[in-house]
Amino acid sequence: MTETLEFDPGQIEALVKHLSSPPADRVWKRFDIEGGVAFASLSHRDPAIGHLDLLAVQPQARGRGLGKQLVRQAEEWLRGQGAREARFAGNPPCYAWPGIDVRYTAAACLAERLGYERYHTAWNMTADLSLPFADEEVPGVTLHSGADERVLAFVHDTWNRFWAWEAEHAAGLHYAMRDGEVVAFAAWGARPEWFGPMGTSPRAEGLGLGGVLLRRCLAEQRAAGQAQAQIGWVGPLRFYSRAVGARAERVFWLYRRELG
Repeated sequence: MTETLEFDPGQIEALVKHLSSPPADRVWKRFDIEGGVAFASLSHRDPAIGHLDLLAVQPQARGRGLGKQLVRQAEEWLRGQGAREARFAGNPPCYAWPGIDVRYTAAACLAERLGYERYHTAWNMTADLSLPFADEEVPGVTLHSGADERVLAFVHDTWNRFWAWEAEHAAGLHYAMRDGEVVAFAAWGARPEWFGPMGTSPRAEGLGLGGVLLRRCLAEQRAAGQAQAQIGWVGPLRFYSRAVGARAERVFWLYRRELG
């Protein structure tokens, strides 16, 4: 399956492993046909919504209707689980992509042919890791790295349990403390090779901690052998553009349809 994802070379095995190790309470299933694989799951927020988390068909097996078969199998299973809607959209916190990368045009065409409607657009930014990332300090703040229960509790209580799961399962986790309290964090590798999530407490905004922790993560990703990093499911374009010269590059269409 190594050649299955032409725009994500060498990632299929890592993504399959990633999707096979979701949060313990996720309801999910893998579907296999010779030459293809798909994953489906129920939404953590609304179990009436089902997600098609991954659909991949080997190049030599395309044109035989395998993608359609896999989607129909996934839809049938989702119906059996009580889902009333199916989506080609990421199911946080454990997902492959926000939606269908527009460059995988055949997948978008398949979704539309099967009655899915496009309802949202998401995007990633790309950070060039060849840029220098100098060591930085912030007055009155100490910077740390590594897993820490205080950080996970901070992420859970300030944002949500989905970000806390990603922080716990990240390859790299950096955080800032002030007066004995965690006030900001950034993670990478929760989704293979991608940066995120990250966040700063409202009481520490304006100190530049987001940019500092971002650059610490990217430096670590470079040390791990990456040439670039995907900043996934981006909201603030301007922040990442200014902080590390990231550029908006990958666009994803999110699709959905009712399950009759």
